[in-house]
Amino acid sequence: MNTIYSKNFWKSLTYRQNDHHRYGVFRHTMMVVYHLFTMKQCKMLSAGLLHDIGKPFTAKADAKDIAKGRGELSFTNHEELSYQIIKKWPFISDYTKQIVRHHYLIRGMSKAKQKGERAKYKRLKRVWDSLPLGIKDDLAIFLKADDLAKK
Repeated sequence: MNTIYSKNFWKSLTYRQNDHHRYGVFRHTMMVVYHLFTMKQCKMLSAGLLHDIGKPFTAKADAKDIAKGRGELSFTNHEELSYQIIKKWPFISDYTKQIVRHHYLIRGMSKAKQKGERAKYKRLKRVWDSLPLGIKDDLAIFLKADDLAKK
């Protein structure tokens, strides 16, 4: 069956995603845009709209969550898929594409470090070190808006 018609595709747009998100993908996305706007970060509004565009295509029920009866969805690698979807769109700036691609990088590094996943942390740190300073600063701001939109 085509992914766009799958139950998880529609569920990811409307239902609560998991313990970390109060809302489904669509409402969360609108909340990210709202927080970026109130933070006067208008240059990031298009990234806010597009940052989770890959989530409906990566939505899957994790076996451990099914076993616990939580009914949550997992969105592994949604950042990269979101980037892959928009990377050839000529009307989207390279800046926006980089924010979309790396919007979870700070959190990913932090989690890898906490869990002692040294190889993963080093790989993510190399990506982080390759980014321009301005993008790094903006990713921190974007992460704040994203976190606010989860509550």
